[in-house]
Amino acid sequence: MSRGRSRSTTRRGFAVLGVAIRRERWVFAASTLGSVLFGALTVADAWVLGWATDHAIVPAFRDGEVGTGVLWTVVALFVGVAMLRAVGIVARRLGAGVMQYRMQAHDRRAVTRQYLALPMAWHQRHPTGQLLSTASSDVEAAWGPIAPLPMAVGTIAMMVIAVAQMLAADVVMAVVGLLVFPAVVATNLIYQHFTSPLMTRAQALRGEVSEIAHESFDGAMVVKTLGREPEETERFAAKALELRDVNIRAGRIRAAFDPTLAALPNLGVLVVLAVGVSRVLSGATEPGDVVTVAYLLTIVSFPIRSLGWLLGEFPRSVVGFDRVRAVLGATGEMAYGDRSFPHPDRGARLEVAGLSYSHADDQTLLRDLDLVVEPGRTVALVGATASGKSTLTSLLARLVDPDSGAVTVDGVDLRDLARGELAGTLAVVPQTAFVFDDTVRGNVALGAAVSDEAVWHALRTAQADGFVAALPDGLDTRLGERGTSLSGGQRQRLALARALVRRPRLLVLDDATSAVDPEVEARILAALRRDGGSDGTSDDEAAAPDTTLVVVAYRKATISLADEVVFLADGRIADRGTHAALLARNPAYARLVNAYEQEHPLSDEPAGPVTPGTPGTPEEARP
Repeated sequence: MSRGRSRSTTRRGFAVLGVAIRRERWVFAASTLGSVLFGALTVADAWVLGWATDHAIVPAFRDGEVGTGVLWTVVALFVGVAMLRAVGIVARRLGAGVMQYRMQAHDRRAVTRQYLALPMAWHQRHPTGQLLSTASSDVEAAWGPIAPLPMAVGTIAMMVIAVAQMLAADVVMAVVGLLVFPAVVATNLIYQHFTSPLMTRAQALRGEVSEIAHESFDGAMVVKTLGREPEETERFAAKALELRDVNIRAGRIRAAFDPTLAALPNLGVLVVLAVGVSRVLSGATEPGDVVTVAYLLTIVSFPIRSLGWLLGEFPRSVVGFDRVRAVLGATGEMAYGDRSFPHPDRGARLEVAGLSYSHADDQTLLRDLDLVVEPGRTVALVGATASGKSTLTSLLARLVDPDSGAVTVDGVDLRDLARGELAGTLAVVPQTAFVFDDTVRGNVALGAAVSDEAVWHALRTAQADGFVAALPDGLDTRLGERGTSLSGGQRQRLALARALVRRPRLLVLDDATSAVDPEVEARILAALRRDGGSDGTSDDEAAAPDTTLVVVAYRKATISLADEVVFLADGRIADRGTHAALLARNPAYARLVNAYEQEHPLSDEPAGPVTPGTPGTPEEARP
């Protein structure tokens, strides 16, 4: 079974190389020609050495002198061969490097595009560390054999030329010398048999180490606050030590086989010299032929070793290639249609009909939801933890598709929309705000072609203009990785501005202001209701749509701003109506909002607009 697996790995390794050769055929051809040139000139060194022996060294011992012309000829031959061989080395290495890095860059771009195209349901089934490992370590391993490939092809040509020259010089010595070939080939096969499983396991462990490291780094705050550093360190160390042990075992095998591979050609040279001396003494051959054959024998073992280096990369390459192709071959379940929205100039009408959704483990999260939100209205989603609020927002944004039922916007099923059409109409602001290592402007615009005036207006609506104006470089201030220079509430307001600058017709806030002061949150919601997403840049553009707003909320002051409240319980709509009506008739709803309010007391009155500089204006109010 092990032998069959080894043959399969070798066959698939050559298939992976075939993909690279077909994609970069001209670069491969150039590097291979350089390698063949290097091989041919390496063999030519043996001919020059033999010629110098017969025409310079032997006459010097016999006559005591050598002609000047002969010496200059020998020097010119050696220098010329060395220069041409250097050209071959440069072409071989440059071509191999260009080919390898092009293939790696191509696959990294392809993997990244695929990650962005695959639905959230697919991402939820795959750890982030594994995805990072695929885009980096697996891609690198997949095309690792490209580096020795041109050299291996060129050295095969070198071996053919060298064997032909050995036979031409002296058949008897050539046959004696070539007896070492079977021993070298057998040694390489044994080496591959022992190292292939170890290299395969090592590549798999690299991915596992990357997964654990990313998980620990991403959850650094949890690890530190709960004092889990020793446990996380131990968990990482266990895999790292296992990877170390596998690599050490492979290194020990290589340490045992490398000296053997190096010694076999030298033993062959000794046998050839012994046979050659006797043949020279008998007059059957010339001293130059003995030197030529002995030198050629030292170099013909190199092609076999280079093939061993190539084959040694195959196990890692096959594992990495399979992981990369598994990502590129993933299709997910997100299909798109070709429809667009018929009414892009007003607030969106949202309808949810018979909506049900279950998690991958068959846990039902939403059951038979029916909901209609008319254009320009504000609906608050209220419910206890695990009632289905965040799941519903994911369905509204079509991050996942429902098991049954439909979500329609302006009468169009989201599944029938063309790719990218929904993003131009709907914006979702999640509870966890992600801030890129970019400027404030870059984080708000995020590639959209918007003016600085539109950015400032979005920041004002999100109550973020005050702290942005106080930053050292204003909109040009870099915020660091994940916005480490900002507080949680500031990051949330920046994420809200990012959504508002696109002037969405449907805005979904999934507890997007949970880290914001309650008074500031109330002013944000009031501003959203007041100006409906207008960018305020001109009278012509003032006809911004009256944004339809869906808010996941807990605070009474926020809930009371809504035109309607939808109370979710156990994945169903338990009740709906105004905040006051639900307080009066639904004890479960009253207990929920009152329980939160007891922890975070705030007036039930909705907050109106706040004028900068007036009493009660918080320190972050806009200047």
